[in-house]
Amino acid sequence: MRPQLAERETGLTPVGLDPLDTESKRRDLRRMKLVATGFLVGATVVFLATHWWLSRGGPGWVGYVKAAAEAGMVGALADWFAVTALFRRPLGLPIPHTAIIPTKKDQIGDSLGDFVGSNFLAEEVVRDKLHRTELPRRIGGWLAEPANAERVTAELATAVRGAVTVLRDEDVQEVVEQVVVRQLMSQQWGPPLGKVLEGVLADGTHHRLVDLVCDRAYDWVRANHDLVMRVVADHAPTWSPRFVDAMIADKVFSEVLAFAWAVKTDPEHPMRKAVDKFLVEFAHDLQHDPATIDRAESIKHQFVEHPDVQRLIGKAWTTIKTMILDAAADPSSALRRRVAEGLAGLGQRLHTDAEFRAKFDGWLEDAAGYVVRHYRKEITTLITDTVARWDAQETSRKVELQVGRDLQFIRINGTVVGSLAGLVIYAVSQMIT
Repeated sequence: MRPQLAERETGLTPVGLDPLDTESKRRDLRRMKLVATGFLVGATVVFLATHWWLSRGGPGWVGYVKAAAEAGMVGALADWFAVTALFRRPLGLPIPHTAIIPTKKDQIGDSLGDFVGSNFLAEEVVRDKLHRTELPRRIGGWLAEPANAERVTAELATAVRGAVTVLRDEDVQEVVEQVVVRQLMSQQWGPPLGKVLEGVLADGTHHRLVDLVCDRAYDWVRANHDLVMRVVADHAPTWSPRFVDAMIADKVFSEVLAFAWAVKTDPEHPMRKAVDKFLVEFAHDLQHDPATIDRAESIKHQFVEHPDVQRLIGKAWTTIKTMILDAAADPSSALRRRVAEGLAGLGQRLHTDAEFRAKFDGWLEDAAGYVVRHYRKEITTLITDTVARWDAQETSRKVELQVGRDLQFIRINGTVVGSLAGLVIYAVSQMIT
């Protein structure tokens, strides 16, 4: 198994880089190490050559070169030691305060977590950043585009389909039956129904229903003259002549039709007043009369326990699931169109309505502030726990792979700066003497 894949699977080492990128960084690191070492070797060669030349009676300027080379060699060695001590023990010697990254890995992780928590996850910092980014305006401008609203809708539909597909039908059905139905059955239906009816009566909304009933009653009476005649004839005495029965039936029909017409056309008809009074009393009884409440409970149980209702409850989730999947899968479905239109409308409002945008911005800041205020430690624990699980030596190698190339310039600069410092010191000493 390749090292990168092993690291991902165990979770004990940092996630590996792309193999090609890793190999490229490794080559660059080796190249820079050779360059930095070349400077050290160059300074050493110059030092040895000038030392030999001076011992053979070389000219005075050679001393300046020798001093520069000697100081450059010391600077190169000192910086090599400093850079190497970050990642490992120089020459394998147990020198104190070396191999800093492997030995201090956990402390570094804790410090990094504290640093991120204090400087990046502070509530005032997060709020200020969210405020300055004007996120609601940007989101609104993006969502206002119909294509983007459609894209978000499609992604939401995919997520909904995935969530609905993952859910086990029997588990959801059990929730419907054991939680929803049980909750409905545990609550009295009378008082809330009475409260709703009371509100409907107070608004006068029921008058349209009463009008509809009166219209249909009048139409029914007018269309059923023969039925009225037959009912009167069936209940008339056997000795009554037929023409008398017909006269009585016509009179009854006329009176019933006139009564139905009066109820239909007169909003103040006593029959309508009686219906209103009955409904008001019924709404009150549903809320306060124990007998009526018990009657409503009995009807509730009869309704829920009816075989057809039980079959409907048993198929509730299957039906809902099918509706959701069909609506989510069809780009032209009414549900997806309404969601897309709603998102586009929300985006347009966020983009143009400064007051609503400010309110939305406040919601975002409050939500982010709540998260960092209550869960900052859990967030930074992601850093500390992850670093704690890494292998120390492998962590050191990977950090060196990332920053080691740049650190080699410290060695190069140490050689150059050391040489110049040595030259200046030697020159000053020669001037003094």
